[in-house]
Amino acid sequence: MKKFERIFISVFLPLLLIFLISCQRSKENVFQFWNECESLSALTEFVEDVTNEKSENFIPEKDRIATFDMDGTFLGELYPSYFEYNILEYRILEDPSYKDKASENEISVANAIRDFVRTGKKLPSPFDMIHAYAAAKAYSGMSLAEFDSYVKKYAENTPNGFTGMTYAEAFYKPMLEVFDYLKAHGFTCYVVTGSDRFIARALVSSLDFPPEHVIGMDILLKSDNQGESEGVNYTYSKNDTLLRTDKLLIKNLKTNKVKQIAQEIGKVPVLSFGNSGGDAAMHNYCLSNPKYKSRAFMLIADDDEEDHANREKALKLGEQWKEAGYVVISMRDDFKTIYGENVKKVDFKF
Repeated sequence: MKKFERIFISVFLPLLLIFLISCQRSKENVFQFWNECESLSALTEFVEDVTNEKSENFIPEKDRIATFDMDGTFLGELYPSYFEYNILEYRILEDPSYKDKASENEISVANAIRDFVRTGKKLPSPFDMIHAYAAAKAYSGMSLAEFDSYVKKYAENTPNGFTGMTYAEAFYKPMLEVFDYLKAHGFTCYVVTGSDRFIARALVSSLDFPPEHVIGMDILLKSDNQGESEGVNYTYSKNDTLLRTDKLLIKNLKTNKVKQIAQEIGKVPVLSFGNSGGDAAMHNYCLSNPKYKSRAFMLIADDDEEDHANREKALKLGEQWKEAGYVVISMRDDFKTIYGENVKKVDFKF
């Protein structure tokens, strides 16, 4: 055996093994709720590449922008509908402080949600917009502080179809690890959701997400003393309070997500995470980044043991997302758990 070989085996090989074991343990410590899978490898390989200063794909920290949809991407949505749909149904049909004030149109929208939840009756189209206008009306007149408290209070309820968690705790544990991993590698994460911006801010506040990093559906705000004056003609005073109005400004879905990212962030993301067709435009914007290497990930709700998923539908979507060039994350195969071991899926109760 040559001298160099003896030195390599006795000195460098043990060091190499220690390094490799250390890297593996580090990965395991970061991603305790993930299985070894292609989607996780795609993420970590991407991050390792673009954060390596010697790589031709290196991205400076200031440009490491990652955008995340919320419902169904890192927060539950199958209980059995979106959080913002469920809270609107409560507001209009059950809230003693409002139900007698609701208009016939609002009641019709809330009943459509209730019928969908209880019987699976198809929602009228285009329900995204129908809901948005009704929601703007139902919360009109609330101050931002009042609305934040209202959302957080409702979020203390246990989601229909589960035990062991509240709405406020219904985060996908593996995806929370992705946030931590990206932040540790110099990425700035933004929530870009179709849900109301202020609902999203209230729900993610426990994750220490800066409110300015939350983009969502927007309604017009006005001062309580502004009257009918336009904002450009009224000077906010020290004693004024901002209120929600019933005027919808934007429903943040599809290309509207791209427009909002361009306006509010001012940079094209290099990472994008979503779970539905409403996120495809955001993904395509990310993948068209003219300056940097980029990746887009789609979660599919194919775990019908831990969640109320339609596995057959999810697998079909998975194939569709792969053909579109997105990395697919299987919640059944890639996650060790979704919500945690103490959370159990149970039959819906109505």
